[in-house]
Amino acid sequence: MNGLMLYIRSRQVPAALGAAAAATTVAWLCATGFGGKGEVSGTVLVLTALLLVAVATATLEGPDDALDRTAARPWGWLRISHLAAALGGVLVLLLTTLLTATRFGPFGCAVRDAGGLLGLTALGAATVGTARSWFVPLGWTLGAATFPGAGTAGEALTWQTQAADSRPATVVAAVLAITGTVAYVSGGPRRRTSSENV
Repeated sequence: MNGLMLYIRSRQVPAALGAAAAATTVAWLCATGFGGKGEVSGTVLVLTALLLVAVATATLEGPDDALDRTAARPWGWLRISHLAAALGGVLVLLLTTLLTATRFGPFGCAVRDAGGLLGLTALGAATVGTARSWFVPLGWTLGAATFPGAGTAGEALTWQTQAADSRPATVVAAVLAITGTVAYVSGGPRRRTSSENV
């Protein structure tokens, strides 16, 4: 078995892919059953993207902290490739529904929400650890879905639920995606404490 396959298995990528596909199917079936045909609402889109990013979070660290930092592997390239593949996987699942009557779109919102939430989660993995990295994306997204904002500041604060042409929302999502990627690629996930390893 080559190194890439060992890496994929150690990160539980096959299980995450299966869970993400199942989650997308359930969300699509619920949207079809309750919402009918056409594009789903922005809230349904971002909650589905959040769910898929949360599933991908489990793959951001391996079982051994020391092994994740050994100089024998080009960790920077592996980490950035990992994040790109995770983003690609989320987008493929969301955008596959564009071929159906009930669609998770528009495309711009799907890309913005998935990229921003994945970047925010990667930033959390690098700063507070993978186990807690989904707390801020979850809280922020639920707040944005509950209290939609207006005006420049409101659109920036509730970037996840804004229209695809919202410039403040796009800027915030891009900043989160870039910051999270840089933090995760440069340092990897935060080391677990002894209590987290139990």
